Amino acid sequence: MPDQGDSMMGPALARRDQRDHNERLLLTALSRLGAAPGAELARLTGLSAQTVSVILRGLEADGLVARGAPQRGRVGKPSVPMELAPDGAFSVGLKIGRRSADLVLMDLQGGVRGQVQTAYRYPLPDVVFGFLETALARLVAGLPRTAQDRLCGLGLALPFELWRWEHEIGAPPKGLDAWRDLDPGAEVAARTGLEAVVVNDATAACRAEAMLGRGPGFTDWAYLYVGSFIGGGVALGGSVFDGPHRNAGAFGAMQSRTPDGRAAPLVETASLYLLENAITEAGGDPSQLWTGSRDWSTFEAQLAPWIAGTGEAIARAMVSACAVIDFEAVVVDGAVPPAVRARLVARVREVLPDLDMRGLVVPAVVEGRVGETARAVGAAWAPLAARYLSVL
Repeated sequence: MPDQGDSMMGPALARRDQRDHNERLLLTALSRLGAAPGAELARLTGLSAQTVSVILRGLEADGLVARGAPQRGRVGKPSVPMELAPDGAFSVGLKIGRRSADLVLMDLQGGVRGQVQTAYRYPLPDVVFGFLETALARLVAGLPRTAQDRLCGLGLALPFELWRWEHEIGAPPKGLDAWRDLDPGAEVAARTGLEAVVVNDATAACRAEAMLGRGPGFTDWAYLYVGSFIGGGVALGGSVFDGPHRNAGAFGAMQSRTPDGRAAPLVETASLYLLENAITEAGGDPSQLWTGSRDWSTFEAQLAPWIAGTGEAIARAMVSACAVIDFEAVVVDGAVPPAVRARLVARVREVLPDLDMRGLVVPAVVEGRVGETARAVGAAWAPLAARYLSVL
């Protein structure tokens, strides 16, 4: 028979869990809507006006929401919108890529407060996590002391099973084996003292697009991120769908064909490492793909055929994707300059109508809005979402 303390603990915890749920519900609504008055939040969440008012007062006292400028209507008292307080919480996001790593500092509104990048020939744990320690100290030092206490965690975005791509990356045999038995989240915690949320890099980019880019304009959409290796994500019902193994939208594994007709996965027909190889074979310097100017016109001779082939490969892969899920849109982004992204999307649009789409509806094909920082931005958003929101 439970003692009196146990009998009273259950209802108390249940009330606390309900309050947490309702707090997350309101914070999620403000994250998606921006500033909104309590009456609108009550209508959208289904909570009573009194419940919304009480929770908002508590969140304001905690520094997580702030009052906006009063909005006067035709009659009655002015409406006071509430919004997420930018300084209410912070997180950092580390993107570990095949050629570079990026660290960003993000506030609760999704604003990027700072960014540091490093480049390398191929990623080694000591190099990447050494960069993390140095860059993190630099970014956090730029915050006021009170804001530093509101750093809630670190999101880590990286390709899963990185060691499997040593040949394409250009690493020596077994040069990436150090990743095989490494727990990246534990490594982050040991070096920084921050709780880590580990996500697939392409899924992180998809989450950034859902938060800051095209997401609000579509409900169900496929996402392609063209990096060193192409990857992607899936958004269903307005939220990013990770899947049971956190690997949904792994479009790079979809079957495709090389220009000479050989069967190959999409990652071998629509990735930036192919452009890098072409530039190298032509005697050029491909380092500009990862650092320096975003003007790629100096290697147009290699860029034009790469865009043509990559756009066609993406279009064919999306036919297969739309046969599984009735996507209303395909969003294409990547670690490429905006002008190159526009040309790539134009190529996908050009090819798609000529493919066999019988029984399917041709999706809209649009450019992503976040750009090359999407993976780091999505990584930074993960700890904030895990701590304060209803969904990631």
